[in-house]
Amino acid sequence: MPRILLLAGALLVLCGCSDAPPLDDFGPVPDFRLTERSGRTITSADLNGKIWIASFVFTRCTGPCPQVTGTMARLQNELAGKDDVRLVSFTVDPDRDSLDDLRAYADHFGADKDRWLFLTGPKDMIDPLCEKGFGLGLQRKPGEEITHSTRLTLVDRHGHKRGYPNHPYFDGRTVDDEGQPIDDLPQLKQALDTLLREQP
Repeated sequence: MPRILLLAGALLVLCGCSDAPPLDDFGPVPDFRLTERSGRTITSADLNGKIWIASFVFTRCTGPCPQVTGTMARLQNELAGKDDVRLVSFTVDPDRDSLDDLRAYADHFGADKDRWLFLTGPKDMIDPLCEKGFGLGLQRKPGEEITHSTRLTLVDRHGHKRGYPNHPYFDGRTVDDEGQPIDDLPQLKQALDTLLREQP
């Protein structure tokens, strides 16, 4: 009888491990060379071997950006101890977001300088990286109004975007346009755990 119980327990563990759906590969993030809030140059190659989560925000945004960056801050706290994971926030307003602005913004959200990067660069590098590289919406309107995606993107150790077949991105907001709560973090963290189990 004890042997049967042990076997049953082992089967349950194995079944639990196989519950997570497989992740799709949505292609590589293009090479980039940008400036971090500290002033140092960061390239896509610097993130090789790390799993990272990308967001696009700007410091003057009073719309969804604080929600998105708050979600990233929550991830930073909940993923503490996972040394192979990084957070990367790109500004979509590089003409106005100075390094001082990015540092103040990062400090406001308690961003760890070693685990959470804030990157800037010329618009002609940022825009195609956001739109073509990550496949995310970005629109600049007259009067310096910027509309951009609130989605977070999970990137594996080889620089490839990863997600579920019908869920390639994860919403960084906490409420939708109708004020209904959103919490994509459980799915994102499940996907991240799958990547952590993959062979480097």
